Amino acid sequence: MERNTISVLVNDQPGVLQRVSGLFGRRGFNIESITVGQSEEAGLSRMVIVTLGDDDQLEQIEKQLYKLIDVIKVVDLSAKPMVARELALIKVKAEPSERPEIMGVVETFRASVVDIGSSSLLVQVVGDTQKIDAMIELLKPYGIRELSRTGVTAMIRGNVQ
Repeated sequence: MERNTISVLVNDQPGVLQRVSGLFGRRGFNIESITVGQSEEAGLSRMVIVTLGDDDQLEQIEKQLYKLIDVIKVVDLSAKPMVARELALIKVKAEPSERPEIMGVVETFRASVVDIGSSSLLVQVVGDTQKIDAMIELLKPYGIRELSRTGVTAMIRGNVQ
């Protein structure tokens, strides 16, 4: 099973997200992450969906998506050179004595501390999924109190559309 990143341009209408996610569920495909936001065109939104599957399953997903009336364009981003990023906020248990060690991890990952509590740090990290996963693993021994991830958003590199 390969990880596939798909960009879906859709009409910005109520219920479109539900119809797209329902299509995945009905067909037995899992959505690993999904991000949705405004696109460069007024009235259209862009969904970036990460799912697992082989080439045949990906082809099926694309065909099924095009059957939805609100879907304008489907692009397999993982088939081309792309830039993919994710944001994570990680609240870590951090007594004052542990903070220098945690700050070392934060600096190594070019992350930043966005809030300091009496016994915790709130860390923001942006990068690809592997970078986020690696940082979480290194922060686990300190005690992760809370974790929130955005899911992947991506674009094809260069002038290709």
